Amino acid sequence: MSSVVANERVRCPRCSHEYEAPVYRHIDAVADPSLKEKVKNGSLFVRECPECGLRELVTSPVVYRDGHLLLCLSDRKVSVEGLEDVHGRLVADVGSFIEKVKIFDAGLDDVPMEFCKFVTRQEMGKDADLKFLRTDGADNDIIFTYPEAGQMQLLSVGFNVYEDCCAIVGRNPVITEGLKGLVKVDREWVEQFLR
Repeated sequence: MSSVVANERVRCPRCSHEYEAPVYRHIDAVADPSLKEKVKNGSLFVRECPECGLRELVTSPVVYRDGHLLLCLSDRKVSVEGLEDVHGRLVADVGSFIEKVKIFDAGLDDVPMEFCKFVTRQEMGKDADLKFLRTDGADNDIIFTYPEAGQMQLLSVGFNVYEDCCAIVGRNPVITEGLKGLVKVDREWVEQFLR
């Protein structure tokens, strides 16, 4: 299936100018690899008023497909059929959508990554909203970002922490047995296994 985009009539909240803006409903990253980069850098989710230049975040529901990843941005439950052999993920916000694409594009898995974020928060002694940014360096350190004091901070975590979390997930099949269909794998999902 190829990508599906529709033009939507928009009224600028600042200057009231009406204009048409593209809104993606379905993104096929295999057929349209340039769209994957626009998702990863966030530009696909920003529209700009041609009159006054106001930039707004586009939060419309969208389905993203890239090989074995099927990702759905929606604030409500969605039913999708034919998800065998697919990582089906449901996210409620654009930031989480971008993060999931980055995780899977780096060849990693979001399940141990969420455990890795939990361990990292514990080590930090902070309730930080960690987001995966990339791997870096010869040792593939995990780079997270998080907001603090009005600025984005970078945090480097050894890849061994992610590997340890992969081992934990592998030894506990109860963690992965519920990953059928579209699943919201996030902080709350991980915490159910740590109570």
